Amino acid sequence: MNKTITESSRVDIDIDRSSVCRYLGYTADVDPSARISSLLDEYIEKTGHLIEPSYSYLIKEIERVEGSRSFIKGPVVFESEAIARLLERCEKIAVFILTIGSRLEETVGQLADDNLIVEAYVLDTIGSSVAESLADLLQEKIRDEAHSNGLCISRRFSPGYCDWDISQQEMVFPALNGVSSGVFLSDEFMMTPQKSISGIIGIGLCDSGMDSFNPCKTCNKRNCPGRRH
Repeated sequence: MNKTITESSRVDIDIDRSSVCRYLGYTADVDPSARISSLLDEYIEKTGHLIEPSYSYLIKEIERVEGSRSFIKGPVVFESEAIARLLERCEKIAVFILTIGSRLEETVGQLADDNLIVEAYVLDTIGSSVAESLADLLQEKIRDEAHSNGLCISRRFSPGYCDWDISQQEMVFPALNGVSSGVFLSDEFMMTPQKSISGIIGIGLCDSGMDSFNPCKTCNKRNCPGRRH
């Protein structure tokens, strides 16, 4: 497959209240305060029009892996020991970029400017949760496509995870042949809109161990916020 697949705001995403609560730091046995609970109910009901989900992905061939360098047809070279250990088990790679658009973060900025800090924080957290939900939806779409060809997929990885430096965004974006769903990359490798996610998903034989690959199991950074168990 060489064509970049895109999907626009027609994607239907539900806002998961329990997921938002986890992002806010609440555990399953601790309920939000009355004020936070009221804000959650209000924003979950009324912010659907602020969410404009869009994604692009492209499945590419892996040419070879040498040491910590993964050569992807394009040409694209990913520099990361963890990514190399993943991709040496894979046959193909899905490169993706997704976003929920800029309207929600613009509203968050307006709330902050009006000194409504708690309101801004809750809405911003909802945006983060929705972006992750969109990533989950895209991952399932790629999983279904892989399964139809008798293959499995890995976890998803983004620049900034493990030893994959954030500067590798410079490789992810071109890998999509210039189609980035309205997401732009700054000189500091930050994405705009902010509620955007880019990364890769490995695709390969189900008995390769690729689908269960987790670099966190061999990493000594026990307090890493991105640690996956």
